[in-house]
Amino acid sequence: MDSQTILTIALLMGLGAALYTAVGHAGASAYLAIMALFSVAPATMKPTALVLNILVATFTSFRFIRAGQFDLRLAWPFIAGAVPLAFLGGSIHLPGEAYRPLVGGVLLLAGVRLLWPRPLAKQAEIGRPPVWAALASGAGVGLLSGLTGTGGGIFLSPILLFFGWALPRQASATAAVFILCNSVAGLAGNLSSVGRLPAELPYYIAAVAVGAVIGTSLGVRRLPAGRLLQLLGVVLLIAGGKLIFT
Repeated sequence: MDSQTILTIALLMGLGAALYTAVGHAGASAYLAIMALFSVAPATMKPTALVLNILVATFTSFRFIRAGQFDLRLAWPFIAGAVPLAFLGGSIHLPGEAYRPLVGGVLLLAGVRLLWPRPLAKQAEIGRPPVWAALASGAGVGLLSGLTGTGGGIFLSPILLFFGWALPRQASATAAVFILCNSVAGLAGNLSSVGRLPAELPYYIAAVAVGAVIGTSLGVRRLPAGRLLQLLGVVLLIAGGKLIFT
């Protein structure tokens, strides 16, 4: 891979990190989309996305927790249900012909989610989820996360908002910690995949670190990033289609 391509990928990943962290996510679906657009090998995509996710989610979680927006009582059953399944999913090696359409489908769903108007629950409508429902939801998202190399926040946030289990800021904070735990479990499930990390990874790490600083500042200060996220949704749709149909 030539230096210009590496720089382009790094810049795009930094932008993706900035946009995603503004809403409490770590950006794995964006990183996967970017790598798909540049035809990176599937064996490299999954561990690279997870390593970047862990870095970004750690910083994002710290910022949201420090801002007092994380509620452990809300988050723990989702995390408890997700982590074992994320570990299991991470231990499963899917061949390229299976991994590409699966990730492509995840990217398409993520793209539609970013383009779809976000449902906003009101304070009076917020209620605690039943523990069994949170555990089951977390387990399903965790398995998908481990299989694809994503953190699952893009799916957890709409679940929290749709069922009125959290306000937008609470959903973002919960998603950040959820993503961190899932990403660590997914990578731990297949430590051998670390050997497939690309030599240019330090450039990607630097780019997403800068993006995370910018994005979390936007998220914590409640500045809107809706239009930018919709543009990112278009990119995810294109990349998802590329993985599925090419």
